[in-house]
Amino acid sequence: LKGEVKDVLLLDVTPLSLGVETRGGVMTKIIERNTTIPVRRSETFSTAEDNQPAVDVVVLQGERERAADNRVLGRFQLTDIRPAPRGEPQIEVTFDIDANGILNVKARDRDTGKEQGITISESSNLDRGEVERMVQEAERNQGQDQALREAVDARNELDAVAYQVEKRLAELGDAAPAHEKARAEMLVSDARAAVKEEAGVERVRPLTSELQQVLAGLAAHQGGATGGGPGEDAATGGPTSDGGGDDDVIDAEFDKG
Repeated sequence: LKGEVKDVLLLDVTPLSLGVETRGGVMTKIIERNTTIPVRRSETFSTAEDNQPAVDVVVLQGERERAADNRVLGRFQLTDIRPAPRGEPQIEVTFDIDANGILNVKARDRDTGKEQGITISESSNLDRGEVERMVQEAERNQGQDQALREAVDARNELDAVAYQVEKRLAELGDAAPAHEKARAEMLVSDARAAVKEEAGVERVRPLTSELQQVLAGLAAHQGGATGGGPGEDAATGGPTSDGGGDDDVIDAEFDKG
């Protein structure tokens, strides 16, 4: 018998997902597990607070939704962000893994061009047993992790809508009907408390729905007051796309550094 020998191409892959910590203490993945290297991926994030001067970039490795349940590979800070409403700054984060498994992470402020970064050499230094343990742990806790992510996303959405309502009230000033203003302020206060207390979706979603209705009502008065200026919808707590490039825009924010 004559055997046929075929060329076999062995490709190195990322053993675990890589990402960053975003608002609510969750991991937002940038490079998924089992991605062939070398690889380069970029995502765009924004700020979580008005006039936020800096962002902390915490680089994570793992499969869990909660940032604290993953491995911290490194951290750095991007400073000197120009004062702007939350959600307006565009912070582009790039993960670049070379053929040797060396990970370079950069964060760049698209407005100023300023960037900061870190080089990590131990991202691929886990043994097979440790990788399998982390993957199995994520599989065992999948339901719990999904519930956590759902709750964090819901609270972030509530916080963003509350921010929009506050912004509209400030723009309307005395043009806002007194009864609508009082209800809006009460709901915003309830929303802030729910976010601070890390309330569950059963409390958060009805509040979000009520605030969205209030926002729609206030919008009806907007035309007679200040009118919507450029970028009015940018400060929703999430980033906005500049329309250029192929990079995705992630609806997530960095907390204050």
